[in-house]
Amino acid sequence: MTGATHTLDARGLNCPLPILRTKKAIAALASGEILEVTATDPGSVKDLDAFCSQTGHEMVSHEETADGFVFLIRKA
Repeated sequence: MTGATHTLDARGLNCPLPILRTKKAIAALASGEILEVTATDPGSVKDLDAFCSQTGHEMVSHEETADGFVFLIRKA
């Protein structure tokens, strides 16, 4: 994926670690910056979607790849 200004590798981590690490990583970003998160936990799809809905961040895209699930999240 392209367009990310920062990346987070959450592969191999189980719930709730991917969401907690995403929350911490996005807190360090400036508004409008994009975080690319790669996770292998299938629960991260629902968790990160809910996280964006609750916090106002934008889920730019998400897809399943050979490396796991890849999300692009734009900080509100």
